[in-house]
Amino acid sequence: MSLDFDSARLPNPHLTAEHEEWRTQIRRFFDREVIPFAGDWDEAGRIPDELWPKSAAIGILGLGYPEQYGGVEEGIDIWYKNILNEEMARIAVGGVSATLMVHGIALPPLINYASEAIKQEIVPPVLAGLKRISLAITEPAAGSDVAQLQTTARLEGDHYVVNGSKTYITGGMNANWYTTAVRTGGEGSGGVSALLIPADLPGVSRTALNRKQGWWCSDTATIYFDDVRVPKENLVGDENRGFRVIMTNFNAERLAMSAAMEAYSRVCLEDAVAWASERKTFGKRLADHQVIRHKIAEMKQRINATNAYLQVICAEVDQGRESAGDIALLKVQCSQTMEYCAREAMQILGGIGYMRGNRVERIYREVRVNAIGGGSEEIMRDLAARQFAL
Repeated sequence: MSLDFDSARLPNPHLTAEHEEWRTQIRRFFDREVIPFAGDWDEAGRIPDELWPKSAAIGILGLGYPEQYGGVEEGIDIWYKNILNEEMARIAVGGVSATLMVHGIALPPLINYASEAIKQEIVPPVLAGLKRISLAITEPAAGSDVAQLQTTARLEGDHYVVNGSKTYITGGMNANWYTTAVRTGGEGSGGVSALLIPADLPGVSRTALNRKQGWWCSDTATIYFDDVRVPKENLVGDENRGFRVIMTNFNAERLAMSAAMEAYSRVCLEDAVAWASERKTFGKRLADHQVIRHKIAEMKQRINATNAYLQVICAEVDQGRESAGDIALLKVQCSQTMEYCAREAMQILGGIGYMRGNRVERIYREVRVNAIGGGSEEIMRDLAARQFAL
């Protein structure tokens, strides 16, 4: 049996024929509409606007969202979502999935906590690929510490007046709305609220962040709020209860990132095996050198462990038994496996792996954003320790 992206994945007893048909459908779409062009999009620093409605038409944007807003929710379990994240990893241009799917972290707070009027206004055009929404939490001073954010929202009559800034906001330059964490009360998590801020309101401005190590085609921005008047009806959930609104979506984000990182590891393995099977040094194939064979074997070993871990945690979540601590540690496991496989694949490819235009080179540059984004490895370990009452 040759080692490639599919054969390196452990058998999954939870997958049905319907799951595999979904994989076939979206793989065909990515192979036709995305993969041939993704490298050029990355070099150009943007992805084309038409990709959003195309993705909506095939069901990618609406996966797991209520039918009443244009999504497909009935019968959709975590495995459908994992398959989507796996197949997007095959593109090996992380900026595509980061920007195209950023509504996955910005819409759930609205779905779960916003008024029906807001849901009806925002969700359908986003799922149709006609409008975009981003999540605005991270700040220059607070970083990942949501409880210490400093952007303020002061209620004046029928409006909140918002002042402050957000940074590293994925999709921020082209978003129509921001699901924003603001401070409406005192210090700490008890003073945080969630507010939907239209990007075209007076006082909203944004600056593109283009000097990134990876995710070149990802739209990343710093957002500034200068006396922005936001209707009080745009409050998402209750005032000073926004910390829960924001935090409840982090587990889903980390699971999605974990599925993608495990798949990135298999992309690296696939390309390393293909190169080692063809490339000859000192009169024999790279794959005939013991040191190379051992590198490939250890990549597969770590992928096996990570894939098994992912399957167990996702099965627990699918059964309603969600452990934030285990999910946090899963994300660490996946980022470490991705980093190891990217490094070893780069070593096996040698000089060609260092040249732009191949999947391993792009994945290697995107290790850190995965190890930091959604909660850094250090924060994940500390969260797990606290969840386990240490």
